[in-house]
Amino acid sequence: MEDKYYVPLTTLVRDHDLEVVYAASDYASIQLTVEDVSRPGIQLAGYFDHFEPLRLQVMGNVEMGYLRQMPQAQQMQVLDRLFSYKFPALLLARGMEPGEAFLEIARKHDVTVLRTQEPTSTTISTIITYLRAALAPRITRHGVLMEVYGEGILLTGESGMGKSETAVELLKRGHRLIADDAVEIRKIASDVLIGTAPAVIRNYVELRGIGIINVARLFGMGAIKAEKQINLVVNIVPWDNHASYDRMGMEVEYVDILGVKIPMNTIPITPGRNLAVILEVAAMNNRQRKMGYNAALEFTEQLNRQFETNKG
Repeated sequence: MEDKYYVPLTTLVRDHDLEVVYAASDYASIQLTVEDVSRPGIQLAGYFDHFEPLRLQVMGNVEMGYLRQMPQAQQMQVLDRLFSYKFPALLLARGMEPGEAFLEIARKHDVTVLRTQEPTSTTISTIITYLRAALAPRITRHGVLMEVYGEGILLTGESGMGKSETAVELLKRGHRLIADDAVEIRKIASDVLIGTAPAVIRNYVELRGIGIINVARLFGMGAIKAEKQINLVVNIVPWDNHASYDRMGMEVEYVDILGVKIPMNTIPITPGRNLAVILEVAAMNNRQRKMGYNAALEFTEQLNRQFETNKG
């Protein structure tokens, strides 16, 4: 069964410094479960087909101006029908005053009314971005997430392969840690995965033989980052003399995480390989490929031209 995520309305109010004009009796337990918000413009004209009552409703100058030009009786009738759908809350933008008739209907249907001083369009875009991140599908993967030259690299592999030791080496080389051991991955767009660390282990790394270290205290606040988009997965495996490995890099391997295909490098390791340097090169190479340059393709084309020249 797919997990369902929610954002408490109280958390939204706190994080966006919203004013509570009227708190419904269930205000403390209201949960937002959809990432979209609505401006009930056409509903004020009486059209409620396809109305989504699970969404936060936002009203600004246009909606309030339309209401105020109505006779009092009609205004009450329109608001009564709107509030009867018991949506999570109604948010007034631009510091709009609701008026006593407005609050009377809100109290009648026990619907929370909030207010912000921000413009309507800014309010809507900010809240949608916030809810999209908070309600995104997510999964937890074993691994280490680092930011290397601006690229988010998810380092995976069996326990004991040296992922945490590699993370410390990268930290010494000036790169940043996002998560060690467990990485929470959220899908915030159709092709964007964001990784972060569970709160209880954030900023900590476990080194066998030494124990737990606090990266922020040991390397400074510049060595950590709260979250990062995952751009590349590097899977480290023990070297197998009987296995064949891609030496050219012509074909890009991908791994599917939450329906998003992420480029992946499989790196076999043996004692003495400097994995931190390899990851730095992998990060820079991935950036080049995103910018349209492929060294393996260029090398192959040069070889083909050389063969053609020799043949001629």
